[in-house]
Amino acid sequence: MEPRFVGRLGVADAVTVANAALGFLAAVAATVEPELAARLVLLAAVADGLDGVVARKVGSTPAGEYLDSLADVASFGVAPAVLVFVVARGRWTLSEPSAVTVAVFSVPALFVAMAVVRLGLYTAYDVGNGHTEGVPSTLAATILAASVLAGVEEAPVLLAATGAFAYLMVTRVTYPDLFARDALAMGGLQALAILVPAAFGRAFPRLLLGAALAYLLLGPRFYWRETAPDESAPDEPDVREVEGREVGDPRG
Repeated sequence: MEPRFVGRLGVADAVTVANAALGFLAAVAATVEPELAARLVLLAAVADGLDGVVARKVGSTPAGEYLDSLADVASFGVAPAVLVFVVARGRWTLSEPSAVTVAVFSVPALFVAMAVVRLGLYTAYDVGNGHTEGVPSTLAATILAASVLAGVEEAPVLLAATGAFAYLMVTRVTYPDLFARDALAMGGLQALAILVPAAFGRAFPRLLLGAALAYLLLGPRFYWRETAPDESAPDEPDVREVEGREVGDPRG
């Protein structure tokens, strides 16, 4: 008896499911080698952007938007939260109850919870709008992963950033979708950060981190004015194309 998904899911859905699997691998890798986990999170972000491209070329399915949000919970909610938890656990002794212990456990958990809320709201209200409210989960995950690869080893910094993103993902700040040229440039930086993270004094993770932070801080105010209308994505995009642009370049 063949599986239920045969004939119902497409090529783009397969890429989305691969994104979810990468999220699991990143969470597991974090317990062994945090930098490998960070590279897998970025690889998931590349897959998150790729599934939208594939959907645009060969078509999407009714299940696509739901699969996309579920996959993003794994890759851009759970995986970066586990990564930050492991880094923090290596910095502090958590055997005794303390405020630090509570923070190390609760902040990543809150990040996952808010990522779920953010992705649910995105799927329900933001699909096809050309913009989204709140910091995309893909952007938050990219910044956390790029920080680790760029050599940010201070657990308090990563934990504070995780807590800040937990709030920022559910704010009403509006982020415009990235246009194709910018998504391609971000994807190229992600690929270089994955393949050669230590090259040239960790230049590629640092460039990726700088680009993602620039979009985080300046995108809501200035990105609208610096892009041309004819570069925008086609009408009625597949949800994965929009959410993928959320940071497969950095936006999700």
